[in-house]
Amino acid sequence: MARMKFLCDAERCIECNGCVTACKNENEVPWGVNRRRVVTLKDGEPGEKSISVACMHCTDAPCAAVCPVDCFYTTEDGVVLHNKDQCIGCGYCFYACPFGAPQFPQQEAFAVRGKMDKCTFCAGGPEADNSDEEYAKYGRNRISEGKLPLCAEMCSTKALLAGDGDLVADIYRKRVLKRGGRPQTWGWEAAYGTK
Repeated sequence: MARMKFLCDAERCIECNGCVTACKNENEVPWGVNRRRVVTLKDGEPGEKSISVACMHCTDAPCAAVCPVDCFYTTEDGVVLHNKDQCIGCGYCFYACPFGAPQFPQQEAFAVRGKMDKCTFCAGGPEADNSDEEYAKYGRNRISEGKLPLCAEMCSTKALLAGDGDLVADIYRKRVLKRGGRPQTWGWEAAYGTK
């Protein structure tokens, strides 16, 4: 059984935010919600790295563990989805997720913030595949069409990988072996010097 996973190669990410824009456009994500975002570590310093972050579709998802109404479920492919009809908008998943994936669609008091929204790995939701209702609640179901999430397909440097976890790991492993194990032979210092 395939386990769908994301992996962002920090050595390739150029912080273009193409993945963020692709996700928002493909799924018509509400204003103020970013199912995917680019985080920069050591911003403006030598060794700066950027990484694209979204729901990592954890094997033992903490969001599902804390949900009082059990609206989270895992598909056969290992994609963690949630049912917006069951969600009560309590926010427990928001605090439990180490990646900040579940988000409220509105910036108001807890009682009126609405149902949580999160990355679906472009796999839709519990409604019928590619139905208008599924698209309105969860966005496009590219997985049922045999495609990968658009964020990964639109990545210009192929830093963001998505798909079967074993295949993604193999691709990344080959990249690391081609780079070599010595950081001084490539990277920031090799390109720009130490000062």
